[in-house]
Amino acid sequence: MAIVDWRCTPNIAINDPVLMVGKPPALTAATGMDALTHAVEAYVSTIATPITDACAIKAIELVAQYLSVAVANGENLEARDKMAYAEYLAGMAFNNASLGYVHSMAHQLGGFYNLPHGVCNAILLPAVSQYNLIACPQRFADIAVAMGENISGLSVTEAAEKAISAIRRLSASIGIPTGLKELNVKEKDLKVMAENAKKDACQFTNPRKATLEQVIEIFKAAM
Repeated sequence: MAIVDWRCTPNIAINDPVLMVGKPPALTAATGMDALTHAVEAYVSTIATPITDACAIKAIELVAQYLSVAVANGENLEARDKMAYAEYLAGMAFNNASLGYVHSMAHQLGGFYNLPHGVCNAILLPAVSQYNLIACPQRFADIAVAMGENISGLSVTEAAEKAISAIRRLSASIGIPTGLKELNVKEKDLKVMAENAKKDACQFTNPRKATLEQVIEIFKAAM
């Protein structure tokens, strides 16, 4: 379960890209996709504001442009610097707009299997986004543009689908596993994890409400 309290929140965060140079590629990829998930979930949150929108969209733009560069060459200080801004902006977005089903479900995977949080988010993000798409297609079309996709001549729904495709491509390009089966997640555990996800604080601001069966189906879609 997520613990949310002001006492857990620091007054100051110091993000120094020089300190990140030694991070291995896999950790860079996982934490970078975590930042992207923070931004995407904050942007489609039911309590998003113009301020959180501005932070989230800029974070998405920076991740799309610089994460793969940082993974490829961890000593690239420009990429590290821009990713530090990306995660900080995404943090400001989700600390004010909260998150959604990606995080409520990823928390269960981390608890049950001790899996890396960012990897779980990265695998779940396309599946949850596909589920959420009909609730806020214009928001996902905006995300597509932020990720550098050309949506000229497309319908809003077609443009929204491009956002999900772009997320999948970015994950694949930096070595994120394609599904939960690769992490040895078992279908027999999906029901209890879905039950717990439905109790997680993050799910309250998801743009589309899901039944227990639908959460299980999202897990299956990510397998």
